[in-house]
Amino acid sequence: MIDWIPDLPRSGKPLYLDIADAIGADIRAGRLKSGDRLPPQRRLAKRLSIDFTTVSRAYAEARTRGLVDSHVGRGTFVEAAQAIDHQPDATREEAEDLTMNMPPEPVDPVLIGKMRDGLGYVGANLLPLLRYQSSTGSEKDKVAASSWLSMRGMVPKLERIAVTPGAHPTITAILSILAKSGDTILCEAITYPGLRAIARLLNLELVGLQTDRDGILPEALEAAIRRHGPKALYVNPTLQNPTTATMPTERRLAVAEILTRHGLPAIEDDAYGFIPLKAPAPLAVSAPDLIWHIGGLAKCIGAGLRLAYTVAPTGKDALQLAQALKAISGMASPISVALATQWIEDGTADGIRRFIRAESEARQKIAAQALDGFDYDTNQYAFNIWLRLPKGFGRADLMGRMAGRHVGIMPSDAFTVSGTPEETVRVGLGGQITRDRLQTELMMMANALHSPAWGG
Repeated sequence: MIDWIPDLPRSGKPLYLDIADAIGADIRAGRLKSGDRLPPQRRLAKRLSIDFTTVSRAYAEARTRGLVDSHVGRGTFVEAAQAIDHQPDATREEAEDLTMNMPPEPVDPVLIGKMRDGLGYVGANLLPLLRYQSSTGSEKDKVAASSWLSMRGMVPKLERIAVTPGAHPTITAILSILAKSGDTILCEAITYPGLRAIARLLNLELVGLQTDRDGILPEALEAAIRRHGPKALYVNPTLQNPTTATMPTERRLAVAEILTRHGLPAIEDDAYGFIPLKAPAPLAVSAPDLIWHIGGLAKCIGAGLRLAYTVAPTGKDALQLAQALKAISGMASPISVALATQWIEDGTADGIRRFIRAESEARQKIAAQALDGFDYDTNQYAFNIWLRLPKGFGRADLMGRMAGRHVGIMPSDAFTVSGTPEETVRVGLGGQITRDRLQTELMMMANALHSPAWGG
C-alpha cells in the first residue's frame, strides 16, 4: 500500500468526483502505477477530514472508469489505465427538463457502478448494435421484455411483444392503426399531456371521462361509448399522471367488462405500474384480446433509454404495430435495447426500480411535512403531488413566484381535456434534486402559498 493523498482540484463538482479525477490525474502523471494499493477508505476519509461515504463513492466512481479494482478483504488497487481520458461532462448535468414527471435518480455508487458495467456489454457488441434491426426487437430482447412484464403478472406469447421506442411514439402508432382523422378517443378528463399532443397531430377528438379517486367511472365510460361511438379508450390506471390515482382491482374488472361487451379497444399506459410494491394487475390481464399494454421504462428505469415493452392484443396486431413504427421512428435504438436487456438479465434494472420506489417514498414524506395543511392528492410511490391552490391564489401566481427554482411545476391547463382548468398544479418531486434541496424548495413554495396572492 502506498501513502497516497490526493491533490484535490476543488473544481466545484461533488467532492467524490474530485477524488476520482485526482486518481486519474495521478495515474497519468505516474504517481500511481498499475498494481498500487490505495489507502483504505476510512483511513483516507480521516486524512481528508471528510465523510467515509464520500470516499466510498469516489472509489466506486474510479472503478466504473476502469481506473481501479476492488477485492473484498484485500483492498482497492490501481488498474492499467483504460478510461482516464473519459471524464464526466459538466454540461450533461444541466440537461434536465423540469416540465417532465421524472423518477428520482440513483445515488448509490454500487448501483451506479452496476449500471455502468452494462455499458461494457454494449461496447463489446457495438458494431452489430449500429446496424438497422427489427422495428420491434430481437428474440433475445423480447425474452428480456417478457421477464420484465412478468413482474406485472403478464405472460404473453413473444409474437405479441414489441420492443418500442418509448410510450409516446407507441401511442401515436397504435392510434394511427385504430383511428382516422376526425374519430373520437376516450380518456380521463385530466390526462397525460402527451396524449393531447398526439390527438392534435392525428386530428382526433378527445372526450374526457369523469373520474374519482378510483379512476374512470364505469357509468361515464358506458354513456360515452353509447353517445360518441369512440374508436378506443386511453387510460393510465396506476399512479395516474398527474392525479396519482390508482384504479383498484374491482374498478378495473368493471372497466374491462364494459370494453369487452362493446368490443372497444383500449391503450393501457402502464408507465408507473412497476413502481408500487403491490400494484393491481393490468387491465390487459382481464381483456387481453382488446387492450394494447404499454410498459414504458422511462419512469421505472430511466427516460433516456426511450424504450417501452408493448403487448399487442394479437400477433397480427403486433405486425401492424411494427409497420406503423417503421413509418414513425424506424426502430428503437439497438444500443438502448441491448443495455436494457443486459440490466434486466443481471438484476440491475430491478435494483434501479427498487431504488426509485424507496426514494419516492422518502420524498413523499418530505412533501407531507413541508406542505402540511395544504390540499393535494398523492400516493406514497408517486413522483409528484396534485396540488389544489388556496382560495384566491392563481396558477400564474405560483408559477411566477417559483420561476427559476429547481422544482417542476405544471399547471392544470396542460392536463385538462375539456372545460375550464381548475386552480391546480402538478408539483414534481423527482429528478436529480437532493432530499435537502427538495425540502428547501417545497418550504419556499409553502411560504409563497401562505402569502397573499399578487393583486390580492
